Amino acid sequence: MKKILILSANPKNTPNLRLDEEVREIKNTLQLSPNRDGFQIITESAVRVDDLTRFLSHHQPTIVHFSGHGSGTDGLALEDNSGHMQLVSTQALAKLFDLFQLQVECVLLNACYSESQATAIHQYIDCVVGMNQAIGDKAAIEFSVGFYTALAAGRNYEDCFHMGCTSIDLQGIPEYLTPMRKIRQRRYQTVQAANPVTSNKDDSINNDNKGWQNRSVSIVGNVPGSAIQTGDSNTANINFQQVSLPAPASVNIETELNALREILAKLETSDRRKIDNAIADAEEEINKPQPDKNEVGKALERAFDYAKKAEGFASVIEKLKPHLTKTVGWLGENWHKLLSLVN
Repeated sequence: MKKILILSANPKNTPNLRLDEEVREIKNTLQLSPNRDGFQIITESAVRVDDLTRFLSHHQPTIVHFSGHGSGTDGLALEDNSGHMQLVSTQALAKLFDLFQLQVECVLLNACYSESQATAIHQYIDCVVGMNQAIGDKAAIEFSVGFYTALAAGRNYEDCFHMGCTSIDLQGIPEYLTPMRKIRQRRYQTVQAANPVTSNKDDSINNDNKGWQNRSVSIVGNVPGSAIQTGDSNTANINFQQVSLPAPASVNIETELNALREILAKLETSDRRKIDNAIADAEEEINKPQPDKNEVGKALERAFDYAKKAEGFASVIEKLKPHLTKTVGWLGENWHKLLSLVN
């Protein structure tokens, strides 16, 4: 049985949203399905920051659905003890879902400008849906109806996402390109909830529906160098060795990533899943028709940040070196810093 935890928040000092209507539509959609016994819906409203950890720990959901306001990189808007807005940062949300990654399969952030949070949470959760711009109440509700209609029919999360976007489009609402998703396949899962897919590049249409509130809140308020910054803002000097990089066209990046994965898999580390997830993100990106090399580089940088903490990392440096050199050749000189790990 899939547990769906619906969290909603509409603080006193934010525009009023039709969150109860969204919850009602989700419940009706699942209750009308012949597969309704396969789902349990749990709703929690007026969610406060302190409630997040408690609700996730107590309910152990498979799907976490948030309805409310978003504020881009500033975070999601929850409530404080007096019912006013309190923002939860992107970093804090990501760390929270790190603790529940074995239980939670999917996170749906039905809030404006929640793409930043979706991307961060995707480090730990297989399927995350967010919004790349403001989304009106009506579009948000239609997306939920489509998403859970497909889920109730036994479709995978990729299909659920597309059904949600199609539901918006069928209503003639131009915000069907606003939802975005991040989905990957994880090797350590015993039951796969979604097919391996590539995440979409979204072309935005900035058009809210008149008469419907949108779900946003505004908050006022060669080797490049011979040194790196450490986490405590101290500078550590490094003497880089000049390395001849292969031409990008000569590199089979899939082969090199697979080799890096196999070598790193031999490390004994408590960060194993984080390394695997980062490599999976890089593989997901290269499978796109036009992969973003910077996204691949960022994912690999994250993987090596965890890997270099492993006790046996020094012992695999020589094995990593030829594959990382080719990978950097494909990425470009901007990512020469990755070679500092093996030189």
